Amino acid sequence: MITLNQMRVYLSKSLSSVNQNKIRGLLAEVEFRQFVSELGFGGNISAGGWIVRNVRTDRLDFSDIVLALFPETVQPDADYPSGRPLSPPPSGIHTICATMHQIGIHSYYLYPEFADVSDPLTVQWRALQLGIPQSGTPVSLDQVFSKFSPRKGKYNFLRYSSNTSGIPDPYVPEEFSKELLRVSFQNGFMTEISDIDAILWGQQHTYPVEIKEKTPASDSKLGEYFGLDVGPFVKLAFYAAKRGMLHSLFVVREIDDPSTRNLVEWRFITFDTLAQYASWLFGKGGANMQGGQSAVVRIPKSKFKVLNAESLSSL
Repeated sequence: MITLNQMRVYLSKSLSSVNQNKIRGLLAEVEFRQFVSELGFGGNISAGGWIVRNVRTDRLDFSDIVLALFPETVQPDADYPSGRPLSPPPSGIHTICATMHQIGIHSYYLYPEFADVSDPLTVQWRALQLGIPQSGTPVSLDQVFSKFSPRKGKYNFLRYSSNTSGIPDPYVPEEFSKELLRVSFQNGFMTEISDIDAILWGQQHTYPVEIKEKTPASDSKLGEYFGLDVGPFVKLAFYAAKRGMLHSLFVVREIDDPSTRNLVEWRFITFDTLAQYASWLFGKGGANMQGGQSAVVRIPKSKFKVLNAESLSSL
């Protein structure tokens, strides 16, 4: 059976960097779902996954094929044999994915199976499409990606040697499951991907959520503000372009100091408000999750709302 240590070893090879920014991001994602559950909205929030689109191989161009993929979390010291009975996906995720299906984002819940559970490289995935009227029959990963461009040559996605000791034990299985799925489909197909921190099923709309842990910065013109890296900003803009009943949120776990991580408040802003009030001039951010320098979109802190039961009920 796969152990927690084996998961860490895999992550050390698949993640290019496990800096403090990466770790704080992982912690914030898990703690956000815990916080929403404590407020009574646990059935309205999904775990993380990937949003994926096809890249054509003849030129750097994208097609309209877009997928949302949510893996079952592999638990340490558990068995995942081929042909095992599949448990239902988490409550509420069908409704969340129905909204995505209406605007052309097809969603799947993926179940791992191992020929040798002690070896992550033997994993195969069974994919159940969500958000459609009929329950459907699980299919293989190759069938899910049948319209994607196949990768013509091998690429080593497990070439790093990152230190994963900073990731707390309870958070390793979810990150391992996401990375295991990512490497599986990127080994076979040309893709551009971005992570899904969570999706919230609101009273009025469905919201992909970008979650960050931050202390506010200050500017003489903007006053206090929170920064959002350009990459996540573009992803939220993609959701806005799709529209329909799909909106999006930028959620901040505001802390007093990065070393203590003491919570000040959970805050959020809708993308519509973010786009309206964000500064048109990019700022310089710190190290991003890949370890490089980031450019950030700056949003005034005053435009964020406090996240609580009342504000969640209004979404």
